[in-house]
Amino acid sequence: MSIFIAGLLLGTPIIDHHRVEIDHGGHRVDVTYRSDATLAHRQIGAAGAPGRPATLRCAWTAKLTVEREARSSAGHVLKRAIASETPITGTRPGWCDAQRGAIAQEVAMRSREMREHLLAVAAEDRAALALELDRVHAPARG
Repeated sequence: MSIFIAGLLLGTPIIDHHRVEIDHGGHRVDVTYRSDATLAHRQIGAAGAPGRPATLRCAWTAKLTVEREARSSAGHVLKRAIASETPITGTRPGWCDAQRGAIAQEVAMRSREMREHLLAVAAEDRAALALELDRVHAPARG
C-alpha cells in the first residue's frame, strides 16, 4: 500500500507542491504552492428493511486548498490561501467506514486532476502575486 493511500485511510490531508522562482523588480522570489486536499465523508440513506433495498451510501468530498508562500530576496514573505470553488466529489454504496479504502483509492486515481488544479491556481495567481510584490517593494511614501 502506498504512503499516499495509507495517509488517506488515516484521514491525513493529501499534499502536493509546486515550486517556481521569479524575478520581480530585481529581487529573486522563491514561490511554493502547496495543494492540500481534505477528505470528508457523509453517510446518507438507510439500511433497507427485510425484503426492501438499501439506500445506504457514503458521499465523500475532497476540498482543495492551495497555500502560496513567496519569499523575496529582500526579506519579504507573502502568504495566501486559495480555496477551490469546485471540490472533487463522489459516492460509494454502503457504510462510510467500510468504504474508506475504496474512496482513498478513487481519490488517489484522481491525483492528476488535483495536480492540474494546483498548476492552474499557480498560473492564475501570478498577477495577484505581482501586485502584492509591487506593494511591498515600493518605496515608503512620506
